[in-house]
Amino acid sequence: MSDDFTPRHAIVTGSDSGIGAATALALADAGMDVAVTYHSDQDGAEETAAAVRERGVRAIVAQFDATDFDAVPDAVNAMADELGGLDVFVNNAGGGIGGSFLDLDFDTWRTDISLNLDGAFLALHTAAKRMVAAGNGGRLIVVSSVHEHQPRVGSAPYVAAKHGVGGLIKTMALELGRYGITANAVAPGEIATPINDMSAEDADRIHRPGIPLGRPGKPEEIADVIRFLASPSGSYVTGASWVVDGGMLQMGPQAGSHMDSDAWRSAGEE
Repeated sequence: MSDDFTPRHAIVTGSDSGIGAATALALADAGMDVAVTYHSDQDGAEETAAAVRERGVRAIVAQFDATDFDAVPDAVNAMADELGGLDVFVNNAGGGIGGSFLDLDFDTWRTDISLNLDGAFLALHTAAKRMVAAGNGGRLIVVSSVHEHQPRVGSAPYVAAKHGVGGLIKTMALELGRYGITANAVAPGEIATPINDMSAEDADRIHRPGIPLGRPGKPEEIADVIRFLASPSGSYVTGASWVVDGGMLQMGPQAGSHMDSDAWRSAGEE
């Protein structure tokens, strides 16, 4: 294994929009060729890829479904082969359905767990094995959520999956360190992205009194942390979860004295 880790090839899943797209561009700015993936928004992925190429590096585009378990390993390997190697893998694909715990059915539970935990395991496992075989070290990064650390009413399967992937990252860090591979999570708070029905510009327009910095985050603010973790400068960081939430998680005690309604108890109920 070389002590001179210089990342040249990256895969970013779910990079057709939002945090994934911003991450693809941040890694391109750092000089990496990037595989851009999409689930259903091919046009968005092509736009991201075009912006990557404008930065003077290569981009490839591939459809990727984290819940198609038989196809995930082959998809990761095919992208790595086309890139000519794999130094950085960013697992950003994810999402959630939600619903009250008492109203959940098992199919809904499995849908969220499959996407956010099972699919993440398969993709990370495949990427890690390639990195070990190459012998050059690597960076494995999961975009999790503040709900890796704190629950949210009406989101039981999503919260369980994000807690699970946080534990997976910690265990990976222990086992992969001897190969020069780091494993970290980045845990965003509320970010102005399409999944939250916002555009990036909304981060400067929307006021959030419950967040110390007073606004949602921008996708680029998550991508900048990922770029650091993917870089040679992040060489001594592993097994960590980087919360990027404008201070949201520090607000828990304020609810006891400043929340004046029980409406939160029914969040997620139909």
